Amino acid sequence: MAIKDFTSEQLFDLNETIAAELFKEAAYPWELLDKIGDFIIKLGNTLPLDRFEKRGENIWVAKSAHIYDSAYIAGPCIIDEDAELRHSAFIRGKAIVGKGSVVGNSCELKNVILFNKCEVPHYNYVGDSILGFHAHMGAGSITSNVKADRTNVVIHDREETCATGLRKMGAMLGDYAEIGCNCVLNPGSVVGKHTNVYPLSMVRGCVPAYHIYKDRDHIVEKASDLSHTD
Repeated sequence: MAIKDFTSEQLFDLNETIAAELFKEAAYPWELLDKIGDFIIKLGNTLPLDRFEKRGENIWVAKSAHIYDSAYIAGPCIIDEDAELRHSAFIRGKAIVGKGSVVGNSCELKNVILFNKCEVPHYNYVGDSILGFHAHMGAGSITSNVKADRTNVVIHDREETCATGLRKMGAMLGDYAEIGCNCVLNPGSVVGKHTNVYPLSMVRGCVPAYHIYKDRDHIVEKASDLSHTD
């Protein structure tokens, strides 16, 4: 069964990523996770040399990006313009870091797309995930991308389910999603646009756009004057 309220177009402004072309290949973003690496290599070889430089095998870094000397980058990877990789950032490969995005101290990325202006600034692990425009992960929050029993990830949205066929899937965060400090996003978590998740939360399944997640039993809609604007 499909998860009707969480397509790529409903979660993301596709004008805010260098990977927009990839999203044309599937309706749901998790269907693209196994295509990120090949897409990076294809796109990287077309990037303009006056704005990007190639560093090592299949690593493209914008000349305007700020990369700390202690950061580690493995390919395939694209670091877009004005992005910042801070002290001891660890890019394990298959990563797209969007324009103006921040990957902070001791953060680890693997098989991810960060849209423009996305922030994972402090002690975050983000694996097999896609984070939208202006999405933000508070200090210590992580995406858990493998179930304890190692079975394939199934996404749950109330009575609806979607079998992904993936053994590894972290989280999909819509534009402006705000994840509080020290949260755990369980495998197959999907958080809608402009939704806030309280600190120390454990999220499982889908959380609608324009809501506040306090805990599993307390998910409330935002007041109308605070939502429905991009």
